[in-house]
Amino acid sequence: MPIAAVLHSFAYSLDYLREQVATLSPAQMVTPTQAVRNHPAWTIGHLTLTCQMIGATIGVEPWLPEDWMARFGTGSVPGSDLAQYPSKPHALAMLKEAQDRITTAVRRLDAAALDAAFPDPSYHEVFPTILHALTQVLVAHTAYHVAQLALWRKAMALPPMKRSFE
Repeated sequence: MPIAAVLHSFAYSLDYLREQVATLSPAQMVTPTQAVRNHPAWTIGHLTLTCQMIGATIGVEPWLPEDWMARFGTGSVPGSDLAQYPSKPHALAMLKEAQDRITTAVRRLDAAALDAAFPDPSYHEVFPTILHALTQVLVAHTAYHVAQLALWRKAMALPPMKRSFE
């Protein structure tokens, strides 16, 4: 998959996320459902953190507060206390900054950098190369969480989006 297609899918998914949360109230942003525990505030923070994590493999310096790994990393538990999370406008701005940082860094990579072995050998089965890692994280992982928001909206009995995620 050419890297331009990866970045296109990544942007498309994040645009769909933004549409899904556009009209949500602050309380809705932190409301878990029985069907989907990952509410919008956690999902936005998690995807922002994921950008920093994959960015580390391509030379992007960390920029998020140190506590983001504990709050939004794998295994963290979404809470319903609004004070735990940035406001929706701030969270979305942080996600946009993360998207811009990753997109800029990825566009600078040449074919040799994309074909380089993923730096952590324990991940080689899943991520044999940097391109594999970027594709998995920016396309599949992002789409997975964006689709969870669609299921979350349904569980919240919110109206469907005007366009599908297809």
